Amino acid sequence: MAARIRLLELQLLVLPALLGIVGLLTVYLSGTGTTRWTWADIWVSLAFMGLVLGTSVWLSLIGFSGDQVLFPLVAMLSGLGLLLSQRLQPVLRDDPGWATLAQRQLIYLALSFGLLWGTLTFLRGLEWLRRYKYTAAIIGLGLILVTMIFGIEIQGARLWLDLGVVTVQPGELVKVLLVIFLAAYLDDYRDLIATGYRLGPLTLPPLPYLLPMLIMWGMSILVVVLQRDLGNALLLFGIFLAMLYIATGRVAYVLAGLLTFALAVYVALHLFSHVGVRIQVWLNPWSDPLQAGFQPIQADYAFAHGHIFGTGLGFGYPEFIPVVASDYAFAAIGEELGLLGTVAVLGLYLLLVTRGMLIALQARDSFVRLLAAGLTVVLGLQTLIILAGNVRLLPLTGITLPFISAGGSSLLTNFLIVGLLLKASESVGERR
Repeated sequence: MAARIRLLELQLLVLPALLGIVGLLTVYLSGTGTTRWTWADIWVSLAFMGLVLGTSVWLSLIGFSGDQVLFPLVAMLSGLGLLLSQRLQPVLRDDPGWATLAQRQLIYLALSFGLLWGTLTFLRGLEWLRRYKYTAAIIGLGLILVTMIFGIEIQGARLWLDLGVVTVQPGELVKVLLVIFLAAYLDDYRDLIATGYRLGPLTLPPLPYLLPMLIMWGMSILVVVLQRDLGNALLLFGIFLAMLYIATGRVAYVLAGLLTFALAVYVALHLFSHVGVRIQVWLNPWSDPLQAGFQPIQADYAFAHGHIFGTGLGFGYPEFIPVVASDYAFAAIGEELGLLGTVAVLGLYLLLVTRGMLIALQARDSFVRLLAAGLTVVLGLQTLIILAGNVRLLPLTGITLPFISAGGSSLLTNFLIVGLLLKASESVGERR
């Protein structure tokens, strides 16, 4: 494939590069209280710049003809996540779990860029994935079951597998596998599922064709709930409902799904005590301000302290929020970058979702179209759930903010999603 310069992409990558250098230098200078610095003090910025610009140059060299806007958006969000990790590490250094936060985040970011490179270089199209829909479903369920049986429990949820050298969260990959299964299955049986049959005034779906999807989705939700991972349960439910609507255009499915969800919440409130605690803390954190409500209360104070323009990088107190690097990254941004900073972050996510849906609409193959739409729903819905949890529009669920929150499994999975979206965009040639 002949090399081609991705000029628009390179131009847009100037902003993430500047964010890396200026932002991390600001964090360093605010922490030391001096204006003296050397190149060694911003090696993290230089490494990030190398990853970002190197990726774009590599895509030009291999003649990649896909979207030129998606990657700069991801680079901007990832740079913000690295900046936040670098900012939080000094104030969290006494906590053994976060003492090497910035270094680990840079390593995860490098591995994620490597995964992106591999996906775009060696993956030949996406159409072949449809042949492995049941394999994807079985692997996804297997990962959840293995985690439930052999996983380790952290903060009341059994979501991680300890591999000795590293701890991984297999549930992150399950989201991608579920989308592959649903995209292939819905593409195969779209017309049959969309038509249904009439029973009096009601139009009912053809259950024989919906049943495999319902079983796979139901087992995923059940096992995830048993793991006490309510965030991913909500996310998997939203993915299923969104893709079913995208494939069929049937509003009745959405209404039935929402009714089922309301029923499930009611049952969960009576069966699982921790669900009731989450709801109570969401509605009134001041009912237990020193224990269960402490985290959301501190997040509220952080947003209030940020005002319009923020306190400035390095001048807030995000360390007062427990698990701020993963659960409340948006609150830390709100405090130090203010309302303007949070609006800018929201704008980046909105552009990311818009670009993903545009890629889906322009895809020629119907399976690729559904796959791209589903992957975009994963990023958009996950962002919506965690942001709503941070500002108490929803109960906090514990899922990560894509590309910004600390966490290797999440970052790798999100970059895999971006790689698949870029491959989907390649099928219709270069676009701006």
